[in-house]
Amino acid sequence: MKDHDFKKSTANLKKAVPLMVKHHVPTTPENYALWYTYVSEIVPELNKEIDLLLKNYEAMPVVSGEVLYRNHIAGKAEVDLGNLKQNMEAMAVELSNSMTDAISDTSHFAEVLTTSFDSISTKLEQEKTPTLDEVMPMIRELVDEARDIRDSTDFLHDQLKSAGDEITKLKKQLARVQCDAMFDSMTKLYNRGTFDKDLSLFCDAQQPLSLILLDIDHFKSFNDDLGHVFGDTILKGIAARLLQSCQGGITAYRFGGEEFALIVPNKPLRVARQMAESLRLAIEKMTIKDRRRGKTVGNITASFGVAELAPEDDSIRLSERADKQLYSAKRAGRNRVMPY
Repeated sequence: MKDHDFKKSTANLKKAVPLMVKHHVPTTPENYALWYTYVSEIVPELNKEIDLLLKNYEAMPVVSGEVLYRNHIAGKAEVDLGNLKQNMEAMAVELSNSMTDAISDTSHFAEVLTTSFDSISTKLEQEKTPTLDEVMPMIRELVDEARDIRDSTDFLHDQLKSAGDEITKLKKQLARVQCDAMFDSMTKLYNRGTFDKDLSLFCDAQQPLSLILLDIDHFKSFNDDLGHVFGDTILKGIAARLLQSCQGGITAYRFGGEEFALIVPNKPLRVARQMAESLRLAIEKMTIKDRRRGKTVGNITASFGVAELAPEDDSIRLSERADKQLYSAKRAGRNRVMPY
């Protein structure tokens, strides 16, 4: 590396690390690459997206960093999850070929040794020097070595088959990871695991935010009366409506079952409650068609609980306070936002 390039790289790294500390970014290789690229200003779209996030968050959301890395860094370096899977498959093929070659070579070597032993034995017997008693221990030793090589070949065959089985399992696991790592497969919202990571990071960093939890009212009745397929359609419809509200850094998650969550950065309880009320009204006006019966179903409502991050809160306490407000809304008659 040229001295100029080295100095430039060092300068960029000195810029990147303090920014990572400031925004509570975990010190992983992926995040180093992301923030090094950011301070280098070589991917304008990446800088634009990070700057927009930092307007809303003091702490960089974990999932946002992962998505940015995947879209702007990993994609360009061909090391995103999809390419990693392809590379893994290529390495598996190469490993398989190498193992096959090694086995073939070993088998051939054993055959050559066996042929050589026969030839040497014949010559020794013809020349009668050295004596057979002197030659036999050597032959037995070499024959034993050849037998060991054959045993090793059989073992390698077994190992290769076992490795093939493990590779097949790993491919299936990667397929699941690719789908489930951050997103809920049905609603396409971020999943509960992502929610837990993001909220924990924000609370640890004391990132100003409010949390909205919402639960679909009488969801079990929809499932029982109209079937689980229709229930899934309701979930997807509400998820789509929540995604429309995800502006200004707001992030939507499927919290679990028929419950959803919204992390609202830099907004006090009053503003978050107003947003929840707007969502409540929008859901109340929703109609979803039951394709099997050819009917349009309305009367879909949701109850909301809202809480604002307090200095003494961690992610668990904040979630518990929002959840308490949600159940207060349920007890008060549903289809409302708490606190008032």
